[in-house]
Amino acid sequence: MARRGVEHALRRRISTHTEQNRGETGFPAGQGTSEASKTARIRVPTALQETGRANPAAEAAVKWPDSVDLFTVNGMSSPSSPDTVALRLAAHIGITIAVTRRDRHWTMRDLARRAGVSPAMIHAVEHGGPASLQTYASIASALGLEPRLDLVDPRKRASTVRPEDPVHAAMGEVFAARLAAHRFSVAIDEPYQHFQFAGRADVLAWDLSARALLHVENRTRFPNLQDAIGSYNAKRRYLPAVLADRLGVRGGWASVTNVMAGLWSSEVIHVARIRRATFKAVCPDPSSPFEAWWQGSPPAAGPSTSSFVVIDPTMTVDGRTRAVVGLNDLLEADVRPRFRGYADAAAALRG
Repeated sequence: MARRGVEHALRRRISTHTEQNRGETGFPAGQGTSEASKTARIRVPTALQETGRANPAAEAAVKWPDSVDLFTVNGMSSPSSPDTVALRLAAHIGITIAVTRRDRHWTMRDLARRAGVSPAMIHAVEHGGPASLQTYASIASALGLEPRLDLVDPRKRASTVRPEDPVHAAMGEVFAARLAAHRFSVAIDEPYQHFQFAGRADVLAWDLSARALLHVENRTRFPNLQDAIGSYNAKRRYLPAVLADRLGVRGGWASVTNVMAGLWSSEVIHVARIRRATFKAVCPDPSSPFEAWWQGSPPAAGPSTSSFVVIDPTMTVDGRTRAVVGLNDLLEADVRPRFRGYADAAAALRG
């Protein structure tokens, strides 16, 4: 239901005021940026304001203001027009907020209380309604997100060449070699896109006969844990459906195993131990589903799982050396690191 609600937010008719005299916040001049003025732009039923929860019946009763649609009699409006750009930004921010809130199992009222805004404002923002920068910043802070806004010159082509990362590549090689040895289909750095969410999956393996999918996100370090988790969450939420459609998996995957794999280093283990609650929230499942893949037997049909493991990229795939360690063992047992940090692993790979 959560995914359906997010996708519905993208497909729905997004509309906005078109008064001539707008303030810098995107609201009509003279209206201000108080909570009352913001909620006046997008009217939400009283029942919704009281519960803070999405209500399809109540939402259908919302009377939207006079608007200019993204699609006109002459086709789609200019992608670079200010109104269109503003709508896209608001839609993107709204979906990010909705996804993050649901990942935390918060109601709209929970988030509203933490952010110091009304539940009606949370509902409006999650459904693409524009808000002030102050409101976005307050909601982002409550969710533990870092708001960013950048202006880019489209005439200047950004470099698409990523710096070489031998340790990250070696981690992918270990997974690919092991999984291919079991005759699974394997893909490395596989691109995907789901509306505005786009990226590349580090390692994918699948068994079409069992309708089973394995997704591995490799992390050599965690310089920004929040960014790493955001990327991982987006992939595990959207990538399975995109890949099922691409491969023609009728009925979707029967089992999906998501794994965040860290370098078996003091640096990564330290982060996992001091942020154990965060790692357990994002990767709550045991490593047994991944270990089943590692041994050549994908898990049986069941709900999607998310696990965390650490791996030594210098190991061979002969099975004589312990390949990976799961999060529970990492946190509770006396597991010693194989490397002090990234530099040690890189030096070991150079031989």
